[in-house]
Amino acid sequence: MKSAACFAIATLTLGLSSAAWSAPPQEGVRDEVRRELADARQEIRTELANARAELETENIDVGDSLQFGRDGRRKRDGDTKLPHAAITPRGDFLIDGRPVAIDAHQRQQLLAYRGLVLEIARAGIDMGEVAALAAVDAVDRGVFGLMVSAMTGSLERRIERTVRQTVEPGALQICARMPALHAAEQQLAADLPAFRPYAQREAREADACRDEVRRSFASR
Repeated sequence: MKSAACFAIATLTLGLSSAAWSAPPQEGVRDEVRRELADARQEIRTELANARAELETENIDVGDSLQFGRDGRRKRDGDTKLPHAAITPRGDFLIDGRPVAIDAHQRQQLLAYRGLVLEIARAGIDMGEVAALAAVDAVDRGVFGLMVSAMTGSLERRIERTVRQTVEPGALQICARMPALHAAEQQLAADLPAFRPYAQREAREADACRDEVRRSFASR
């Protein structure tokens, strides 16, 4: 599976202005390509900065998948039994949008669990930013051979190699955080009965995560 960052930069490359692709690679064209790449860097930084800020203010869904969304809708295929549940930035536990009665200790646990989830989310955003910017830099360094590289496929291979070098270590670090998340979830389930049905993470998820990351990059 190709990295999302790789696809994003490939789309960026294909989306460069027609002048950049139709004209010979003269100095003016090179400058235009570099300007567009600089704009792409700024757009990446701005969008991901917004994503980081949104994490602090939106609810997090809980269950076997941890997803983020302001609309609070659960996105689980084939699961209609459990009502939607979420943890708010204040540490409230909501089921179907209604707060569950909790004490101060349970609120502290919910906030700690939410904090672990957000750490993983931030790490994913950071990893995506580094990978996307590295891919843009790979294009920028090869801008003099941009047209030939794109036509031969060498540009795509260079981007994939760059993304792998930045994404794989970061992804493995995220996998390493899974045991702490599992432990916090189990403790929360023990202390807050309403949370128990949503504690669906497994102890082996760290290993499964590492296996998936390694399989994803094995052929590259």
